[in-house]
Amino acid sequence: MLDRSLDDQALDALFRRARSHNGWLDQPVTDDTLRRLYDLMKWGPTSANSCPARLVFVRSAEAKAKLKPCLDAGNVDKSMSAPVVAIIGMDLDFHDQLPKLFPHTDARAWFEGKPDKIHTTAFRNSSLQGAYLIMAARSLGLDCGPMSGFNAKMIEEVFFPGGRIKANFICALGYGDESKVYPRHPRLSFDEACRLA
Repeated sequence: MLDRSLDDQALDALFRRARSHNGWLDQPVTDDTLRRLYDLMKWGPTSANSCPARLVFVRSAEAKAKLKPCLDAGNVDKSMSAPVVAIIGMDLDFHDQLPKLFPHTDARAWFEGKPDKIHTTAFRNSSLQGAYLIMAARSLGLDCGPMSGFNAKMIEEVFFPGGRIKANFICALGYGDESKVYPRHPRLSFDEACRLA
């Protein structure tokens, strides 16, 4: 049987040694890196290949000035000092893309006129895609600082005008300053979090 497991170096980079960062080195993240990041994350599975996440990569001083008043006080410094802050939004019109993304059946009809189902599906799957973004970023050598702690309505007015894209969470991206990382907190053990049924 073919062993498709990753080696320890890759597992450390993606999971065991990867940290949530609060401080950043003065090193830019290029357009090419962000395009490579998206080209990896887009392959992560979503229900009915719905792909509801919509991203804004905030990098310019002008865009950061618009983002700053949307942030809770505790998230301002670590966001403004990051080379990039990704805003992960969820498109409540995602089902309009299903004839292209899931063409073998009329999946759009599963959602039309069902706002609760649309919201639940968009939230769940854009959250998954945000997690894929983090893993893709780590695989490319970037560090991440995912956050809630922002005024979603303000972010939507500034970065997602029109009302159909809602903010899910934000994630700072760049090359982390290891001197500003907090000591690692524990995690639950298998027996505390899991059961075999």
